[in-house]
Amino acid sequence: MAKIRKVSAVALIGAVALTAAGCSSASGGSSDSGEFTYWAMWKEGEAQQKVVAQAIADFEKETGIEVNVQWQGRDNLKKTVPTLNTNKVPDLVDGSFAKTAPVLAETGQAKPLTEAYAADVDGETVSALIPEAYLEDDVLTVEGEDAPWMLPYSLTSDAIWFNKATHPELVENAPENWDDFLSTMDEMKAAGETPIAIDGDVAGYNAYWYTSAMVGLAGPGSLREMAADKTGKAWEDPKALEAAQMIEELVEGDYFIDGYNASKWPAQQQVWADDKAVMLFNGTWIPTETGPYAADGFEYSSFPFPSLGDTARADFVGFAVPARAKNAENAQKFAAFFLNKKYQDALGSDAKIIPIRTDATVSEEMSTVKEALDAADSYYMQNDGISSPGYTEKLLWPALSDLVLGKTDAKTFVETMKTGQVDYWKQNS
Repeated sequence: MAKIRKVSAVALIGAVALTAAGCSSASGGSSDSGEFTYWAMWKEGEAQQKVVAQAIADFEKETGIEVNVQWQGRDNLKKTVPTLNTNKVPDLVDGSFAKTAPVLAETGQAKPLTEAYAADVDGETVSALIPEAYLEDDVLTVEGEDAPWMLPYSLTSDAIWFNKATHPELVENAPENWDDFLSTMDEMKAAGETPIAIDGDVAGYNAYWYTSAMVGLAGPGSLREMAADKTGKAWEDPKALEAAQMIEELVEGDYFIDGYNASKWPAQQQVWADDKAVMLFNGTWIPTETGPYAADGFEYSSFPFPSLGDTARADFVGFAVPARAKNAENAQKFAAFFLNKKYQDALGSDAKIIPIRTDATVSEEMSTVKEALDAADSYYMQNDGISSPGYTEKLLWPALSDLVLGKTDAKTFVETMKTGQVDYWKQNS
């Protein structure tokens, strides 16, 4: 079995069962039907959906190709899975790298986007519009293929968010290391403030804390490499325990908001947006997601996770074409078309997300995150690029949630991962 090429910058993704033959021999491909089917990750009415819908209207008018779009929402990839080996597979889907890679790349069901990357957009090839820093070592390219299987159109990241209208001191004097972070929170507590809001029932959000701590200590790819060790002994690395102890400090220091371990999302992020807690560690969707209920005069700002240094999280959101797509050529034409600056600017200004093009508009809310991304020397993805099926959902996230929720301590967490990983690989080798 082939593997996705080693990633040294954006992500380190594990063994991936996508063979060159699997892509080239799959049915589907070019079509003169004058249409294609697109199952979108956006729901009607969302700011992102409105940008995509405008691009679809313009594309249809300019090319005469009909786009049969279904606004599936975030379950679009889950709904795609049963169709992958049928004649009803959509021609185009989109989603985050973390969700798309296991579904398409790892199963040999992704088509190389040769035509899309070679297309001309605004006088440049699409391949030239994707910053090289995010694509070092062919992060999206399958071994044996010349073109990536995903075409990113935006980036997501994470940050520690705060209201700069009420805490201007964090703008100029944000904590740069873990000790500074703890001291800053101690000052907040002394002033009668709640340092951190967190919705403890969202396992993926809980995991951010440990992943960031581990990457900060051991570098991008360190957690992914530990997860790949079938003996589980990699968890004996002292840094694995040290990262867990950092999270334990947050719990024992009572820095999290009261009731976080029994609340239901989005209760605590709503409390944060109402200025009842100072900070929220979350993704770049937070300004858009919390905007409707934010306190009057709330001004979004952020700083990177303390101790990460020159490393930043950068996740792709983009298009992929299933290998059996009947209208792959038309789908790739639209994927490339969406990288026109007009739509990239709209993603930045209207949808308030980070466009993949460096020359596109970035909203004020995203400016601090974009600055951190631009200043970084290396990058990592959600879960540090771990993509082994079921590993995060069944092993890593539950164990980390127990740690963040105070149900276990750092040493127990490490032992849980060590033994649990042995069982995982016995069942998945």
